[in-house]
Amino acid sequence: MSARIHDAVVVGGGPVGCAAAIAMADAGLDVAVLEANADARRAPDSRTLALSWNSRLILQRLGIWSDGLPATPINTIHVSHRGHFGRTRLNAADLPLPALGYVLRFTDVHGALLKAAHRRRIDFHSGFKVGAVQPGSPVSEVSGVNAEGDQSVLARLVVVADGGASLSRSPTKRIRDHDYGQVAVVGLVKSDRLHRNCAYERFTAAGPIALLPCGDEFAFVWTCTPERANELLGLDDAAFLNELRRAFGDRAGRFIGARLRSSFPLILRLIRQPQGAGVVLLGNASQTLHPVAGQGFNLGLRDAWDLADVIRSTPVDALRTAAVTSQFRTRRRTDRLGAVTFTHSVAKLFSNDFVPLAIGRGIGLAMLDTLPPLKRELMRRMIFGTAS
Repeated sequence: MSARIHDAVVVGGGPVGCAAAIAMADAGLDVAVLEANADARRAPDSRTLALSWNSRLILQRLGIWSDGLPATPINTIHVSHRGHFGRTRLNAADLPLPALGYVLRFTDVHGALLKAAHRRRIDFHSGFKVGAVQPGSPVSEVSGVNAEGDQSVLARLVVVADGGASLSRSPTKRIRDHDYGQVAVVGLVKSDRLHRNCAYERFTAAGPIALLPCGDEFAFVWTCTPERANELLGLDDAAFLNELRRAFGDRAGRFIGARLRSSFPLILRLIRQPQGAGVVLLGNASQTLHPVAGQGFNLGLRDAWDLADVIRSTPVDALRTAAVTSQFRTRRRTDRLGAVTFTHSVAKLFSNDFVPLAIGRGIGLAMLDTLPPLKRELMRRMIFGTAS
């Protein structure tokens, strides 16, 4: 590649990386994106994304939401604990908002972001496998390989948003790395009852089961042990639906169809932002969360938006300075630590059957319905994050 110096280069062309590139391009920067996959649009059809209302606003500001995304609103979230008393309902009307969030197919969101990046003429390099990120002065270098051989890209600012694949090559350090010893089985199920835009978070002794309205189906996230996950993936559809009914119950109706089952391991990973100038981490490259409460992708979008917001008030020549990366770290610290603490605490608190703790959980869920101000504050934090 040429010795052209970009204002910013984004490592990773997934949804968070694309959102960051678009936001920075809208702020006036010359941006390049390096994506390892030769086909940037390739993604498993079974993946869905739960977007908060605030994430919808971010996509709207980026000009993505108006592209006719097929989104299913979440107006209500029903939270309960299998085998124990206590439940609560979170309603968009209580804030009030048109919706608490939306469920979309990964491919639809990613495709809209790729089109938006193309419209802005962002320099997009597919099939570029990054090998190293070398901070420097006045520019940093990202080196790797593509179909033509060894390559390097120069930029004043390097934004790593590759889902955590950069751990072995970027100047980062893990703060916390926790293996939950669990697997999320995901896919789509159909019920004989209309979902009426209601999502369910059902806690069980083995872990939470989430049902999210997606078109005329539910997208499900079933947390279980690796052994149980292998068993569930090996069942035929009828047997799988019977197991799901036994674990979840009948609150969402009778399950009559299942498709696109897959799984992924669950970990908590918190990465220290590079302390020097010129490199920042976004999304799963910065923090990987348990999927309970659906905070991961929304946190990544807030990372991308806040970075662009910092850049808007920064002269291009100052992008390489420590002041930019320091300001970004400070701005994002409270929100990312709040999301990590919240999801980890909920996952640990509700994934056991210790009787005294189960009673306390039931009392807590029941009390939440009697304390509207507390419930509204919980919803606000889940939707908008925790301001620094």
